Amino acid sequence: MEFLRPAGWEEALAAKAAHPDAVPLAGGTDLMVELNFDHRRPERLLDLSRVRELYEWENGADTVRLGAAVPYSAVIERLRPALPGLALAAHTVGSPQIRNRGSVGGNLGTASPAGDAHPALLAAGARVEAASVRGTRLIPVEEFYTGPKRNALAPDELIRAVHIDVADGPQQFAKVGTRNAMVIAVCAFGLALHPATRTVRTGIGSAAPTPVRAREAEDFLGGVLAEGGHWDTGRPVPPSAARRFAELAAAACAPIDDVRGSADYRRHAVGVLARRTLHWTWTAYAGNEGGARCA
Repeated sequence: MEFLRPAGWEEALAAKAAHPDAVPLAGGTDLMVELNFDHRRPERLLDLSRVRELYEWENGADTVRLGAAVPYSAVIERLRPALPGLALAAHTVGSPQIRNRGSVGGNLGTASPAGDAHPALLAAGARVEAASVRGTRLIPVEEFYTGPKRNALAPDELIRAVHIDVADGPQQFAKVGTRNAMVIAVCAFGLALHPATRTVRTGIGSAAPTPVRAREAEDFLGGVLAEGGHWDTGRPVPPSAARRFAELAAAACAPIDDVRGSADYRRHAVGVLARRTLHWTWTAYAGNEGGARCA
């Protein structure tokens, strides 16, 4: 196995262009498991640990630009007010040791349907900054996932950063697992209220071949909130509307039976999570005049 270790970003792009088959290595929380169990044996590894800019972030007034290798622990400790949904999701990732090594960029690169960051990124409306020696492009996160553990990167591209709008309303994340910690999600759900545009966005994980949005549920809830004047008054969402939102969220799933749970259970659980996160986010919105929930 050949080990490539560029000293900077331009050198990393050149190495990836010269060796498109080289597998990026940063935190290694997924890749090293595959190597240790001999599930994967690439010819080349591209170690990005010396590319310092990948570990940096820019917290702007409207958008956070999160370097691909920024660890989950930094999101939790430093970026919770700006990215509350992602911080909540990051808190459920593995153990403290994993959160100190793993990153949102790594989660995106692996593109596992069960990745904890994906529902929060979908709900927030993130964009993935992909770069190569040919240039840079921004990919809407919902277009980034192309199949189970497959993504939209070209062979010569690397993830440089993730662009995420600063929360202008409450965000929530919840997942179901077989235990309380260090567990792969049976299913997960993210919800974000966007009062500035009076829209709702969702994200579902581990309940379809890729992470997905529940678009019909979003449109339905957005219509209910607009027609009922809820954005202006903060009145509670009618129970019948909350139930319908949960049903539409469950209908957006295309799960499978596996060792962690059945397809029927996943659909049911996504509906429960949708209803709960709606209650939490709307309670925060009504009580805090639209302030983002950060707990």
